[in-house]
Amino acid sequence: MSRFDAIDKIGGWQGFRVTRITRLSFERLEVELRPVLNRLPLCGLCCRKVRRVHDWSVRRVRDLPAFGAQTFLTVHLRRVQCRQCGRQSEAISWLSRYSRLTCRLSEAVVRLCDVLPIKHVSGHFGLGWDAVKRVHKRYLQALLEPIDLSGVTVLGMDEFAIQTGHRYATVVIDMETGRVLWVGRGRGREDVRRFFELLGPKRCRAIRAVAMNMHAAYAEEVRVYCPQAEVVYDLYHVVAKYGREVIDRVRVDEANRLRDDKEARKVVKGARWLLLRNRSNLTRYEDRIRLQDLLAANKRLCTTYVLKDYLKHLWDYRYRGAALTFWKQWYRRAIYSKIKPLKKFARNLAQIIDGVLAHAQWHIGTSRIEGINNKIKVIKRMAYGFRDDEYFFLRICHAFPGNHG
Repeated sequence: MSRFDAIDKIGGWQGFRVTRITRLSFERLEVELRPVLNRLPLCGLCCRKVRRVHDWSVRRVRDLPAFGAQTFLTVHLRRVQCRQCGRQSEAISWLSRYSRLTCRLSEAVVRLCDVLPIKHVSGHFGLGWDAVKRVHKRYLQALLEPIDLSGVTVLGMDEFAIQTGHRYATVVIDMETGRVLWVGRGRGREDVRRFFELLGPKRCRAIRAVAMNMHAAYAEEVRVYCPQAEVVYDLYHVVAKYGREVIDRVRVDEANRLRDDKEARKVVKGARWLLLRNRSNLTRYEDRIRLQDLLAANKRLCTTYVLKDYLKHLWDYRYRGAALTFWKQWYRRAIYSKIKPLKKFARNLAQIIDGVLAHAQWHIGTSRIEGINNKIKVIKRMAYGFRDDEYFFLRICHAFPGNHG
């Protein structure tokens, strides 16, 4: 066996033989390949054997590193005259049409892009940054497009920050499998509408429930396109809104009222996180004593804190009628408290209370989406940000294929 025959077997360039090997340096290897002449070429479109060769061309491509060196292939290609397809390049099993990278190099690039930033992958293979991104993006498009939206009945919707300056994107998932169905820039009605148009009227009628935060645009679009679906508001977002609009406002008002008493004012101003945290999460004995003393000394803060804990029990009910009775009791206490921020919050919540009571039937929330959003931040941070929205959204969909078991 000659040296070239051995390289042929190691290289795996099916249908081609090595005619020359040149090692330009320790880090660079040149290999010239020519077709095996006793084998008929295949048409690049229909993959049928063709006898007539129209002309020849030379393509320079990259392969996986061999013997510790970057490997460049000079491939002599035939252009055939197919009876059905006309003039076409011959089909090669290890090289895609018009590609400058072999199939196995492209596969290696794709595997590394799943765990490393593009910059590191391009440095590892000695490829351009744009070339690596193009290979990975083309792979994701072939794998994920078109989106399979069949069989989806329960959705989850939430937004995540895509850039600084209050720029957001919306993510929609299948709550039953955890699969990311769609990601789009923006969180307005026009932005979310693109998903429902993609879903189509027939699949929209199959949607039974949608878990979301309290963003009005999401609920409005769901009511337009999926009027039969239940809007389900999550405990986390309601309580977070209560903390911002009630506890923070009352705490600031009380601090301003105690302007003459500097010590008391300092205690109230510094108690923000103490009031926002759950009582069960206060593991330090000193924090529990501070909270107890603060609530005992300030009636308004005590009322808002107790009603916050009381409101959380609304999500414990599994019967809508019992949940409605509990809500009426809580609402009456909030209105009778005579605390303006609390009364305003209660009246606003009463307008969307159906979405809160829906949790009694649909035991779903946005906690699963929040976990996905945290992983999206990791993807974005690992890549030092994305300028190509389409590629970023494809990366997100690929990272969350869902549990189909």
